[in-house]
Amino acid sequence: MSANPADGERPIIIKKKKAGHAGGHGGAWKVAYADFVTAMMAFFLLLWLLNVTTSDQRKGIADYFSPVSVSREQSGSGGMLGGKTITVPGAQVSPSSPMSADVPVSGPPGYSSQESEDAADPTEATAGPGAGTGPGRPGAEAGANAADQKSNESRADYQRRMEEMAKQLGVPGQKPGERLSDFGERVKEAGEKLQDAQKEARQFQQAATEIRQAIQSVPELEPLAQNLMIDQTPEGLRIQIVDQDRVSMFPGGSGQMYPQTRQLVQQVAKALAKLPNKLSISGHTDGTPFAAGSGRDNWDLSSERANSTRRALIAGGIDEKRIQDVVGKADRDPLAPDQPGSPRNRRVSMVLLRDTQEAPAPGGPPGAPPATKAAPAPAPKR
Repeated sequence: MSANPADGERPIIIKKKKAGHAGGHGGAWKVAYADFVTAMMAFFLLLWLLNVTTSDQRKGIADYFSPVSVSREQSGSGGMLGGKTITVPGAQVSPSSPMSADVPVSGPPGYSSQESEDAADPTEATAGPGAGTGPGRPGAEAGANAADQKSNESRADYQRRMEEMAKQLGVPGQKPGERLSDFGERVKEAGEKLQDAQKEARQFQQAATEIRQAIQSVPELEPLAQNLMIDQTPEGLRIQIVDQDRVSMFPGGSGQMYPQTRQLVQQVAKALAKLPNKLSISGHTDGTPFAAGSGRDNWDLSSERANSTRRALIAGGIDEKRIQDVVGKADRDPLAPDQPGSPRNRRVSMVLLRDTQEAPAPGGPPGAPPATKAAPAPAPKR
């Protein structure tokens, strides 16, 4: 090919560029991507830790990284995880080794101290199934023994388990300066009280069922079934005999029972005689005042009816020593407050007291009758 431009052909120009990588093809993005992946891994690790650790473990981790934290332990068992891993059991804590977790103290995070008496207290590490029980106590039940330290349980695990039980029972946690053995005994006593209360509630329910069945078994008492009200209160099992329209338990203005009322009370007594709980009896009237010059008022009437109920209960088999008090409340505690004259306000109430709710026996001279009359208030205006 001729290189003369006169031939009418354009010259061929060859350009050669030096090989090299532009800025977009460098390695800086790899460093940024690696930083991003590392950050995401750390983020997901944090989420995992938050999910598998308890609040106490998270607090220990936070205290570990606190700048004012000072560790005074010489072994991993006193560290933030107590010598254990998060998910798999690690180094177990020796029951005989002193731990700062036994006695919570106030101070900067990471500070711990130990009272010398804890190290010498044999009950700290050897609390067994029979610890803290004695004659007459329901510690033999499985639920009560749940508060005892197991033979293969470390003290740190035992403390955490007691804290969980304390939350479930609604009792305060381990107090500053309180030994672990004392804390465990306190939790155990709370569990025993709960068991006693549940057992007592079942007994009360059984007594209520027996009372209703006894009334249904007597044809003469069937019309009075609607006059009986049974419920459980904070004081105990309350049985109320309430007047209804045209069906009264007592003659008007009288403290003497009708025969069917006495029979009804005696049926109640047969069911209550099976339980050892004490009884509290109260009488109530409506708001209708006595006639002027009668010499009596609603306080007298309610006290008479309550005392008449006491005598009927004793005749039905109730031990007289079980009667805690007999009180007349007049019209001061109406069942229908918005209807002072309602017949439902005329009633007698018998409360089978809970063992934990019994009031002290009323004082009085030896040989005084158990019936007590409430202090009379000014007579209602007529």
